[in-house]
Amino acid sequence: MKGLTLHKGESPLIISFPHSGTELTEGLRERLTESAVGIPDTDWHVPQVYDFSEHLGASRIHAKYSRYVIDMNRDPSGASLYPGQATTGLVPTELFDGAPIYREGQAPDATETEDRRQHYHQPYHAALTELIAAAKSRHGYAVLWDAHSIASVVPRLFEGRLPDLNLGTNEGATCAPRVQRGATDSMIAQSNYKTIANGRFKGGWITRNYGDPANNIHALQMEIAQTAYMLERPPWTFDEDKAALLRPVLKSMIEAALDAAKALHEETAR
Repeated sequence: MKGLTLHKGESPLIISFPHSGTELTEGLRERLTESAVGIPDTDWHVPQVYDFSEHLGASRIHAKYSRYVIDMNRDPSGASLYPGQATTGLVPTELFDGAPIYREGQAPDATETEDRRQHYHQPYHAALTELIAAAKSRHGYAVLWDAHSIASVVPRLFEGRLPDLNLGTNEGATCAPRVQRGATDSMIAQSNYKTIANGRFKGGWITRNYGDPANNIHALQMEIAQTAYMLERPPWTFDEDKAALLRPVLKSMIEAALDAAKALHEETAR
């Protein structure tokens, strides 16, 4: 499918990778600044971190294109996720550090932005909607895990150093309390990583748009500080030893969320 890769699993779990894509559309590279051409704000290697998800029977969806083409985790209307705070938009024009993405006069206009939305954003979300609907139809409930990473220090976006694991549920609005509690309890039970729930990252548009706990659709976002599994500077090298320590923690969190969602569904179905 154009602009994304898709794997359909049989479990109630769907994992979304909206920011791990590294491809650029034809002619775009030549329009980018020297700072942007290396796509530094990518969620590097995140699908590799979650390679255990196949054994969970998860459905997986992965954007092929860089967030500099279009950001799959932004409201298609262009509305800000964090009003009054520094953030990036549907078609970003600034890097996380505030530097321009495009050379002077090369930023996309409204027509190009709409074209990108139709060709890349809309198909990704149509496919994600189908995966969630299929999981709910099969099991009666679905758990969407939106998988992200970011450099541990980005002064423009947050103060100080980011915790290693940042769970977001929009202050509990995108999943049932039991599901959030299961994931959070599992997260804080380990001792190797600093953690927070609903801190700077409360869940982006994907989590907020699809999370519907009243209808047994539970959505959670995980933002991992990249220092937990990789080198946070070019060439953005993956660290398998670090990832091997991280994977069991993530797997435990996901399994706790799944167990809680299943129990809740079974109780309400009686």
